[in-house]
Amino acid sequence: MDPQRLLELARKNGAEAAEVYLSQGLGRSANFEANRLKQVETGDEEGVALRVWRDGRPGLAVAHGPVDDALLVEKAIALAQFGQPEEPELAGEPLLVESRPHTPTPIERLIAWGEQTISLVRERYAEVLCGCTYSEEVGTVRLINSRGLDVSYASHHRSGYLGAEWVRGEDFLQVYDGETVLGDPSPEAVAAPVLERLGWSQENCPTRVGTVPVLFTAKATTVLLGTVGAALNGRQVLQEASPWSQKRGEMVLSPLLSLSQDPQLAPYITPFDDEGTPAIALEFVRAGRLETFYADRRIARRLGLRPGGNGLRSDLGSYPQPGLFNLVVAAGEHAFAELLSRMDDGIVVDQVLGGGAGLSGEFSVNIDLGFRVKGGEIVGRIKDTMVAGNAYDALGRLAALGSERLWEGNVFTPALLVESLAVTGRAD
Repeated sequence: MDPQRLLELARKNGAEAAEVYLSQGLGRSANFEANRLKQVETGDEEGVALRVWRDGRPGLAVAHGPVDDALLVEKAIALAQFGQPEEPELAGEPLLVESRPHTPTPIERLIAWGEQTISLVRERYAEVLCGCTYSEEVGTVRLINSRGLDVSYASHHRSGYLGAEWVRGEDFLQVYDGETVLGDPSPEAVAAPVLERLGWSQENCPTRVGTVPVLFTAKATTVLLGTVGAALNGRQVLQEASPWSQKRGEMVLSPLLSLSQDPQLAPYITPFDDEGTPAIALEFVRAGRLETFYADRRIARRLGLRPGGNGLRSDLGSYPQPGLFNLVVAAGEHAFAELLSRMDDGIVVDQVLGGGAGLSGEFSVNIDLGFRVKGGEIVGRIKDTMVAGNAYDALGRLAALGSERLWEGNVFTPALLVESLAVTGRAD
């Protein structure tokens, strides 16, 4: 398919401006269930989204697989009559993109990694049932528009995921972890955190109830940081729904916290967004002080911000909206053992059930996997426990940050030690 031809057809049919967004993806995975290989999957997909502006109104049409150019243009033009009037916001900045070379991974290698990971767990815990997936994703994006922009980028990454189920009578425990990398995932690195948590869970113990210190591992910090991501969204700021809409330059979080985005941070390297805007480094919060927000091109213009490459599509059929491709939390100074040593009696939250806080910041979540800390050491697993509070308040009262950072979704973060939160559960 020739995207330039689509632009020409759009212009001939009365479009004042147009863009073509093409994506291709190839994925393969080896999936294990109950310690055995269950299935091997391979899939590929390709699609194109044509966005046009006619008579000052936008229209969007999507096709998957083979494309009938004339029909796609006809649909986009027809849909434009129902769009809300707007000025086109098309990128045109020159951009040099270098894609990293990639060699496909044989499916046999994905299987071998999975078998090795499960073996590492069962050597120590033979009764544990493991689910495991090793996968490889390869994708290509090309964006061309009527302003002369024509950019493309190829991406790839490999992932390893491990889930362990341990049934002891009526006691059911589930632990999971994983990693995503540009190179080869390490079975040892995937298995290690699961083995560590299985060790911490050897004994069950009562929780500490009341207002107590709470340590969120990197895996659980999204309970708090999801609220921050929403508050930094330029759309929420423009609508004055964000509590930070009028607080640029003010202290909004603990001085221990600095939040940014880094488009060159592996494995989620992002040269440009889904509007073709170059992705740039942004510092959202510096030592607790609010510096800026993230936005797509349209909202950035209305807020007087420099576009940072944050116009993202949830799928081909969606218009670009403000989105975070990563949220980077600056590391602290304390190893995990040192964070524990700062807690005389408290809890560690590692996995939660349900979502975190919304824009209000209020949250109350069940702890799926958590641990009791006494005298600076983990003494066992806690059950039937809830933690509640306000995310903004909690992130304003941090006692310490961990020195090691991990990816959890699109967030690269250390563990966070909160001075105190309300905890309910089975007490001593």
